[in-house]
Amino acid sequence: MSRWDAIVIGAGHAGIEAALALSRLGHSTCLITQRIEAIGRMSCNPSIGGLAKGNIVAEIDALGGEMGRLADSAMLQFRILNRRRGAAVRSPRSQEDKYIYNQNAVSTILGAKNLTTIEDTVINFVTEKRDGVNMITGVITQKGDVIEATVVVLTTGTFMEGRTFVGDEDEENGRYGESAAKGLGKAMRALGFNMGRLKTGTPARLLRSSIDFDAMERQDGDNEIIPYSFEKESLSIEQEPCYITYTNERTHQIILDNIHRSPLYGGKIVGRGPRYCPSIEDKVMRFKDRDRHQVFIEPEGRNSEEIYLNGLSSSLPKDTQDAFIHSVKGLENSIIAKYAYAVEYDYSSPLDLFPSLESKVLSNLFIAGQTNGTSGYEEAAGQGLIAGINAHQKLVASEPLVLHRDESYIGVLIDDLVTKGVDEPYRMFTSRAEYRLNLRSDSADRRLTPYSINIGLASDEKKEYFEKKNKEISEVVEILKKERCKNLSLCTALQTDAIDVDDVLGAYQTLQKYPLRTITTAVLDVKYEPYIRREEVLINRLKRMEAMKIPQNFDYDSAKGLSFESREKLKKVQPLTLAQASRISGLRASDIALLSVLLSRK
Repeated sequence: MSRWDAIVIGAGHAGIEAALALSRLGHSTCLITQRIEAIGRMSCNPSIGGLAKGNIVAEIDALGGEMGRLADSAMLQFRILNRRRGAAVRSPRSQEDKYIYNQNAVSTILGAKNLTTIEDTVINFVTEKRDGVNMITGVITQKGDVIEATVVVLTTGTFMEGRTFVGDEDEENGRYGESAAKGLGKAMRALGFNMGRLKTGTPARLLRSSIDFDAMERQDGDNEIIPYSFEKESLSIEQEPCYITYTNERTHQIILDNIHRSPLYGGKIVGRGPRYCPSIEDKVMRFKDRDRHQVFIEPEGRNSEEIYLNGLSSSLPKDTQDAFIHSVKGLENSIIAKYAYAVEYDYSSPLDLFPSLESKVLSNLFIAGQTNGTSGYEEAAGQGLIAGINAHQKLVASEPLVLHRDESYIGVLIDDLVTKGVDEPYRMFTSRAEYRLNLRSDSADRRLTPYSINIGLASDEKKEYFEKKNKEISEVVEILKKERCKNLSLCTALQTDAIDVDDVLGAYQTLQKYPLRTITTAVLDVKYEPYIRREEVLINRLKRMEAMKIPQNFDYDSAKGLSFESREKLKKVQPLTLAQASRISGLRASDIALLSVLLSRK
């Protein structure tokens, strides 16, 4: 038996952030993973970021997390998505060398102070009841060890009772060729957790040398690379191209002719898959009017022969995969290195969590990542960091960090999970955020670095850069007020669309001494200031509702005027504030008004 301050179960993207946060804050931490060499492995796409996801990576960095630095260290290509649209919906995305990312993640974990990593599988929790509260006190592993800790963070990804599918073939795996974590899902059900099954998948990988790239559209990266990490001004790499091709009517017919052989449509898979990242058989079945679908051809590593087929996720049999892949332009003679597969796994309902990500079922247990029903590396890492921070806050008897919807995409993500729950893998989009003008990726450090400083996760370099950048932004704004364009100040010209943002970034010599990312933030602040002021009216209303706390022992049954359905929903979610209650699906405005009156009386 061994004793630690904290245990982190799982070393994927969520587990990395949780373990590093706890250990960097001075707590003895035990990270339990099945294979050390698989720490930070990219199970699916070799990329970081994307719409809203890139904003989350910036937020993770601002809070003192690791994902941004790892992404910068392994980058193959960088692009700002939605560049032609407004700043609120732009987001960074990068292709990554998945092998270097994995290697650097392993090195970071093994080199961290206060952090010990062991190879094992957790099969059950050690619990006890104190003062009428059920709490976790440790874990039991497959090897028979009992490991005790004050707090535990659970991040199992797709491994908890995982099963992979390729046509009629299915195995107990969390990733293809890697054993599932068996036992814990059953144990959690016995402890009263609301568990379910979800599904995700990944496409085939092809050998680079067997692909006809000349038959495809080439997609290059941006000239200017903006690092995810706010401690870097710029990044210089030799960028790798990606390519685009398309499925066709023959591809779709092959899939339709074999759809009965899909475990997804044959009934072997019961878990729901991600609606916004469907398999190719899902696309063909759901969008029968479409005669083609995009396929992005992406490198998995600078020196790797394997190429990722983004858009061709599948669980169809191998012979069917052979046929439909070879029907795609440019892939006619391609050699398949790894076949596509689906994976089904256990998840725990996030309605069983407080906004701190602490479990309502077991005190001192925090849950993060795909275990909560999310999809994506970025969503997992964001949760992992918050779970690690709040496990630390519990250890030092401080108030948890709860990020609000107006200050971060991570706040939107967690609020959606714990208030609305999930019935399919949750994926973040800019459209989920009501105040997205405030949530630009370039402003993440200003929004969240103060939290990192107060908690103790900000390095001296981060503090120094934060102060320097804020000072420089103020200086650039003053220049924008003084400089003239078309008889207008640059501020007015930007706000009236007399001049474009991109024109300002490179045209004015007085700005050239400042870093590009500093100028960008200042210019966007100025351009969208009138809109942000309007948003602030709504944000202030939200803050008033957030300030109206709901006691945990609030008796909804005695609240006359609340419908039975509303009372049941409120008791299930146990909202901590009136604002959170207002976001519960199905609650009427009259219910919220009544709650407001009742809480005001109290």
